[in-house]
Amino acid sequence: MSGLEDIGTPAATGHPWFGRHRLRPPDAPADTIREMLRTEIRDTGWPYQPLLPAAPIALPRASYAELFRATAALLDLVRRTALETAPTTEGRLAAYGMPDSEHRLFMADPFTEERYADCVARPDIMIGPDGPRFLEFNVSGALGGPVETHCRLEVWRKLYADDAGRLPFRCRSPFAVRAEMFRDLCAELAVAPRVALVGSARDQGVESTRYFDMEADHFNGHGLTARFFEPEDLHEAWDCPPRLRYPLGLRNFTLPDWAELGIDTAPVQAALDHGCLLVSTQTSTFLSSKLTMGLLSEGRPWMSAAERALVDRYLPWTRVLTHRRTSRGGREVDLVPFAVANRELLVLKESIGMSGKQVVIGRESGQAEWEAAVAGAAEAGTSVVQEFVAPRTCRLAMVADGVREPHDVEVAPVLGPLLFGGRPAGMFSRFFGDGTAGIVSVLGTNSSDDCVVAI
Repeated sequence: MSGLEDIGTPAATGHPWFGRHRLRPPDAPADTIREMLRTEIRDTGWPYQPLLPAAPIALPRASYAELFRATAALLDLVRRTALETAPTTEGRLAAYGMPDSEHRLFMADPFTEERYADCVARPDIMIGPDGPRFLEFNVSGALGGPVETHCRLEVWRKLYADDAGRLPFRCRSPFAVRAEMFRDLCAELAVAPRVALVGSARDQGVESTRYFDMEADHFNGHGLTARFFEPEDLHEAWDCPPRLRYPLGLRNFTLPDWAELGIDTAPVQAALDHGCLLVSTQTSTFLSSKLTMGLLSEGRPWMSAAERALVDRYLPWTRVLTHRRTSRGGREVDLVPFAVANRELLVLKESIGMSGKQVVIGRESGQAEWEAAVAGAAEAGTSVVQEFVAPRTCRLAMVADGVREPHDVEVAPVLGPLLFGGRPAGMFSRFFGDGTAGIVSVLGTNSSDDCVVAI
């Protein structure tokens, strides 16, 4: 039943951290694997992928556990760093230079607002020459990965289970762990176990609500009462008899996405004002900001030596880009001239961005373009420069459209361990299925995705 294959010495672009074993593709035709993967994720707005995985990405248990251990520790430091920038929400909005679009949907009670800001998190991690490097932290109820990981995992469980239901790998279900989180939150808040899933099918680009209904169905079968709400229906979560209200929910949308679609957030504000706690709260925007990564990388006065070592081990060198001096490799540098002169070593990122749209990779830019981008970012003061991490690869079986057999590819995955209420909740990955490298966003870049398991 093991299904494990010893691949021996990794490729020249590989890394021992990935281990020397992988899962063989399941004993099923390529057409079956493709059809099952596409059927499971149907009607969710997920883009068509001509290259699909023929097996889950498999990590040694020690490597798998390391990512969750480091994620939990770093998320605590990220939260502390964000909150200490100012004692109030108003102060943080000013300190981060947040656009007006982010100045809303905060809870009236600042303790509640801050307490539940980090309930849902997923970093983006690249395996570089020295092992795992955390490129950014996504802290939001709307982050990608839970639904996609659930769908991929459902397929692999069906294809790999033996007659006794045993599997050759381990992976937590995102929906199961999120249900655990909500049950605990209901107990902590002393409220009924009724959960509102707030989002919009318009955000997914489809008419179907299956993206949200899958999770609601799971919750309803595991001790919670759950319902998906479009914003126009959200008044039904609180404008009703007390026993029918939804005191808690998942905020599965982002302000930029809804602004682009013209979706009004007033119904969400009304729900918040009437006591519905939606996680993660709006304060999560400070935790997700790349500026927080820059502040943490540079070091905070309250950090212990062990915390400083943890940051140095897992975060690539990152600095908030302004006209100032800072440290680099044990020496002091003038940051803007240093950034201009070291284009091939650096990446420029705006503080708030999604899907790689606000990222400039120095080595993929001309010098004039890079200098202009750095100069503009330095004046605005809301971007960071980050050390470029040269990605290392692992071997994965892939199936292409129209082929009968899987083929091997050395892929450079961006790994996304999911953390819900501090609990490991499965791991998402995305990569270019043809083995190329670059800014990986499943939406719009013709890349592939998979779940990650432990062996």
